[in-house]
Amino acid sequence: MNQRLTPATAFLLTLAPLLWAANAVVGRLVTGLVPPMTLNFLRWVLAFVILLPLAHRLLKRDSALWPDWKRFALLGLLGVGCYNALQYLALKTSTPLNVTLVASSVPVWMLIVGALCFGQRVSRQQIGGALLSIAGVLVVLTRGQWALLAQVRLVPGDLYVLLATLSWAFYSWLLSQPKEAPEIRNDWAAFLMAQIVFGLGWSGLFAAGEWALLDVHISWGWPLVMALLFIAIGPAVIAYRCWGVGVQRAGPAIAGFFSNLMPLFAALLSAVFLGELPHLYHALAFVLIVGGIVVSAQR
Repeated sequence: MNQRLTPATAFLLTLAPLLWAANAVVGRLVTGLVPPMTLNFLRWVLAFVILLPLAHRLLKRDSALWPDWKRFALLGLLGVGCYNALQYLALKTSTPLNVTLVASSVPVWMLIVGALCFGQRVSRQQIGGALLSIAGVLVVLTRGQWALLAQVRLVPGDLYVLLATLSWAFYSWLLSQPKEAPEIRNDWAAFLMAQIVFGLGWSGLFAAGEWALLDVHISWGWPLVMALLFIAIGPAVIAYRCWGVGVQRAGPAIAGFFSNLMPLFAALLSAVFLGELPHLYHALAFVLIVGGIVVSAQR
């Protein structure tokens, strides 16, 4: 695996968190319109339809997908079925501050999972980069007032975010070790479609359980339709494509630090859509997060 952080790779790994930050904002906006598991399922149904013209041959009986079905079933469970479903669920059961705080531990879990399960050696630069990057996230979360950390109280919903973070760490490490046939690995649409095929089964199962066990409903209208189109095209298809390429080029340990850009992007998007102007602490957080990325990428 060629672990190099080039400007092009950095752009891909930055675009993905930007789209995922927008996904979190949109997810909060439609909380009262659609239940979380159903939102995740509908999102990936649309992504499947979007990719179908580009990767329909993958569904044929003699395609290279079926011999590797176990690998793609696992990737579909972690990346499509669990990650965003757990985040959408957390937005209903926990505060945005807690959700982002727990999710900011992604780089740490990337290093832990890599060291324990994938034989990855953790360097002092990566540890230092993780500390810098997390410090930047904390600056955003506390708005530059460290005393706010004492007010944080963990609730059961935070467990969903932790599970989502662990799911994403394993997903990213599995991405970095390609084992599938070249006709899938070298075709981004086919590679994502292979995950969605099985991910739809997982997310559909979770959505069915949601409707069977809970009293839920969907409020259809243009706001929900536009939100579904956005999260299917941007955070699903485009962001997953960018993240997959970025992880394969730079490695999951380095890529994990870019995920800490999400809280910063979320703050900036809130400024645009909610009228909250950026503050000095946003600039400080940006310096710390980017500094963590740079330090962790050093050989």
